[in-house]
Amino acid sequence: MKHTYYTFFFAMLICNACSVGVKKDLGTGLFHTVSGFSVDEVLLVGPDNQTKSDNVVNFNSTVAIVAQGLRGYELKEGKAFPGLMLQVTDGSGTAVINEADLFANTEGYSPEDASIIRGTVTVGAPMKAGETYHVKMRIWDKNKIETELTAEIDIKVKE
Repeated sequence: MKHTYYTFFFAMLICNACSVGVKKDLGTGLFHTVSGFSVDEVLLVGPDNQTKSDNVVNFNSTVAIVAQGLRGYELKEGKAFPGLMLQVTDGSGTAVINEADLFANTEGYSPEDASIIRGTVTVGAPMKAGETYHVKMRIWDKNKIETELTAEIDIKVKE
């Protein structure tokens, strides 16, 4: 009985460690990893700011990956300095959007403001209806580079 208890305990520890660092939404396919940060949730939201249950996006609309409850920044003078990379590639791997840091040249944010980061993609030309695109978002702490959150999803564009 003692052996069974220890096996169960260690299995729970391993499962708990995995769920903290890596998570995939089975409905949308949104996959995210976290290292150094804590995050309450990572969501895919549509143009109405409602959580999506699938990865289908209308052409001429928007979709966003939202990280909520992001904590763990190394503050400098009371401010957080997040970086935000947003990349969208087509089926052949060609970049449609390739922004290295959407928060370049900022003067920092309060920890509260930096706790919600949104990477918004406008789904329009040169994207095409009927195609699938890979969206990758990376958030990192500019004061502690190894602290990061990455999120990825394939979106299907419909007319």
